[in-house]
Amino acid sequence: MPKFKGDAKFSTWLYKIAYNTCLDAIKKNSIQNKNVTIDEITINYISSVETILDGIEREERAVIINNCLEQLPEDEKAILLFFYFKELSLKEIVEVTSMSEANVKVKLHRARKKLLSIVKNTVEPELISHYGRK
Repeated sequence: MPKFKGDAKFSTWLYKIAYNTCLDAIKKNSIQNKNVTIDEITINYISSVETILDGIEREERAVIINNCLEQLPEDEKAILLFFYFKELSLKEIVEVTSMSEANVKVKLHRARKKLLSIVKNTVEPELISHYGRK
């Protein structure tokens, strides 16, 4: 902070520090990487690309599931969220919703079936349009 003179906006000054720090790190890593064999670089590169692709696939699946969940009635969506995402037990869901345990079980079963149908109807046309029918 003592080096900040106020000649530019604070954010610009901070970005410049971050940018220069990154450049220094890249230079340092490039010097260290000169001693690494090409196979090691390739394996590391492939691993990092696979990790990125896995992350993208997870994000895409999460978006699809969220969109499909939004198509369910509120009570069924809530029960699925409580059970799978909040990991509440059936007894806890009964307490939260004031439904009977039998009713919660039935709604959970029906909600799963509806969600499966919605996911299938949502994903299948997209796959067919993208990859064509086999």
